Amino acid sequence: MTTSQTQPHTRTTPSDPPASRPPARPPLWDRRFTLFFAARTVSLFGDAMMPVAAALAVGALYGISGVGFVLGTWTGTFVLLVLFGGVLADRFGARRMMVIADVVRVITQGVLAAAFFAGPPPFWLLVTMAALAGAAVAMFLPGANGMVPLVAREPQRANATLKVADALAHLLGPAFAGLLMALTNAGTLYALDAGTFLLSALCLALIRLAPAVGSTDSTPDTPARTAGSLRHDLRQGWQEFRARTWMWAVILIWMGYGVLVFGPLVPLSSALVGTRLGPHAYGLTVSFLGLGAVLGGLLALRLRPVRPLAAGAVAMALYTVLPLCVALGAGLPVLLACHVLGGGALAFWSVMWATSVQTHTPPAVLNRVSAYELAGSVSGIALGQILAGPALTLASADRLLLVSAGTCLVGCVVLFAIPAIRTLRRAASTEGDKRVAPSTP
Repeated sequence: MTTSQTQPHTRTTPSDPPASRPPARPPLWDRRFTLFFAARTVSLFGDAMMPVAAALAVGALYGISGVGFVLGTWTGTFVLLVLFGGVLADRFGARRMMVIADVVRVITQGVLAAAFFAGPPPFWLLVTMAALAGAAVAMFLPGANGMVPLVAREPQRANATLKVADALAHLLGPAFAGLLMALTNAGTLYALDAGTFLLSALCLALIRLAPAVGSTDSTPDTPARTAGSLRHDLRQGWQEFRARTWMWAVILIWMGYGVLVFGPLVPLSSALVGTRLGPHAYGLTVSFLGLGAVLGGLLALRLRPVRPLAAGAVAMALYTVLPLCVALGAGLPVLLACHVLGGGALAFWSVMWATSVQTHTPPAVLNRVSAYELAGSVSGIALGQILAGPALTLASADRLLLVSAGTCLVGCVVLFAIPAIRTLRRAASTEGDKRVAPSTP
């Protein structure tokens, strides 16, 4: 609001014209975003604890193969159902599906807590609860992306803030889970995890969204229900996804990244760094990766590039140093510095990407489009994790990581070379509760 609006009877002088003052940026931390931020933060913290719980609690009972099967069940269920999660979020409302998904995870983690308190749980129960939890996440994540423009006037600031929270959760969550396992038992850890999802559901349920422009719907986060079939909704989401060259081109590149970079990076680098410098050194590099993600999120809060994906592609070139330093056997100080750079680059790209998807996609299909891009990204990583072990029969771990570094650099060049990606412009911010107008694909 300008000065002339707040003080209509005050005469302005030529040296201080009202138009010379830029309009104030809308506040980020209103009630809606604060509740959404709290819900996502505690949920992310709970998610960050679970790999440690699986590795320590399940591993102690059923070994490495048991851990792999439980985690693989979770990931596989997510990939299979995430497209349907996008459809349901568009049909019944993102917030409603997120609350239901949180309640399901309260039940699954609560059942596991009770089972561990009672004694060693049977393996079938662990796998069943992992499948249900993976299905719940598939219902949760597409709506989480679609909710951001509904609770924040400036999606980029909101995404950057959420990315910082995500990085902090993955920085602190595993350490807290390990400490809790050392002091108590798996039942306590799973019970606390159930509590994080309960708090998330309560925060989401308290969010009240303003009615959309021209809408008479009393529940604005519920889009108009379509009479079409599930197949029709999936096809419509695919058509919207395919119509945006910049979007499907990025996901194709990201699937390649998943198979050749992100998927094999953890098993290969943990083996190389752990063998050469000890497991404590690898844990430290993971912590510095989280630190870099925090810094990258903070940088994304400050910078507002006109061409966000072009800026993100340039930043991702820095990620190349992460697999490269491990492959070349760098010392610990260099490893830590490269992990900070890599974490910051990936976080900055993630904010630019999420904001572009949210602000250049029609609201009615945003959750379905988000589901397609999630499915593509995660499937590539899952395949890369599966192939990391067999690939060692073809080349050593350090040579494979050199391939990862080369792939990362080539991918950045391709990202920048595709006109639809390079020239995509940042959508103008909206005022009030209006959504950002999508650009032409």
